Parts: sequence; C-alpha cells; structure tokens
Amino acid sequence: MQGIHYRTYPAWHFFVMSTEKAKISLVTEKDEYWMGIALEQARMAASLDEVPVGACVVSDEDDLLAAASNRTIIDNDPTAHAEVLAIRAAAERLGNYRLTGTTLYTTIEPCAMCAGTLVNARVRRLVFGAPDERYGAVVTHFGLCDSPLLNHRLEITAGVLLEDCRSLMKDFFRKKRLAT
Repeated sequence: MQGIHYRTYPAWHFFVMSTEKAKISLVTEKDEYWMGIALEQARMAASLDEVPVGACVVSDEDDLLAAASNRTIIDNDPTAHAEVLAIRAAAERLGNYRLTGTTLYTTIEPCAMCAGTLVNARVRRLVFGAPDERYGAVVTHFGLCDSPLLNHRLEITAGVLLEDCRSLMKDFFRKKRLAT
C-alpha cells in the first residue's frame, strides 16, 4: 500500500502516514483490548455470513458505549455497516448525536459512508485494524477523517491488531471463493 508504513516495536506500534504532514500515534494495550472487542463483533458477523467487520464506541472514561457488527444482509440495509450501527447505538445511549470525546474502534478502515458518519458525529478518535485497499476512505483514499476541507478532524490510529483483522477478512473471502 503506497504512502503508509507500519513499524512494530515491543509493546508499542507506530503508524506513520507519509503525506505532507507525518502522523505518529502510539498504540497502547488499551487500544488492543478494545480492538479485541471489535474483533469479537467481526467474528459474530462472519458466523452470520456477513462481511466480518466489527466496531465499538468507547468513552473517554473507558466505558463501552456500543458495539456492533455488519448487518447489511440480515437487515437488507446497505447502511448497516458496523461503524454506523455502533455510532447509532452510542448516540441513542448518550441521548446526543454528537459523540465528542469518544473513540471508535473498527477492524477495517472505514468506507466513505462510515468516515462521513464519524465526522458528522464528531467522534474524537478513530482506531482501525487493517487498511481497506478497495474502499478505505480514511488513509487509503480520500482522507475524509482529517481533511482540512471539513469542519471536524479525527485523531487516527491504524494498524492495531493488524494481522488479526486482515486475516479475518482474507479467510472469510477465501472461504466464499472456494464455496462457489
């Protein structure tokens, strides 16, 4: 993947996005814990024959506000992506559509719809596992979550439990191809 480099060091991971401004974010054990919750949701989606994407929204106080998995097929709803469903549930729980001070963890880089939802909800931080070379709209294409053209920018951390997230997607689609 062009422009993105991942480096791993003991106990810390660094994500460096090489654009005109370099971003470096430290990944903590807390990030890995919450990504594990998102991975559980993704596995649940796979067990339902949905694309295995999971997400969770966490408050600054480390309270789990919501967790969700993809449900586009089950719900017959093209907007039922894990990120959107988690944001909807968190907003309902807080009684506010603005989720300032929250972090969304998701197993895969959000698409354009989900990235736009993150910006509109004013989520403070996005943490994702694996990049999405086809539809990713955060760092792979478009840069929607930190665009200077928009009224809100998120702090972005990528590559948390990268191999676990990537292998879950690859295994799911490999099984799909073999079944046809």
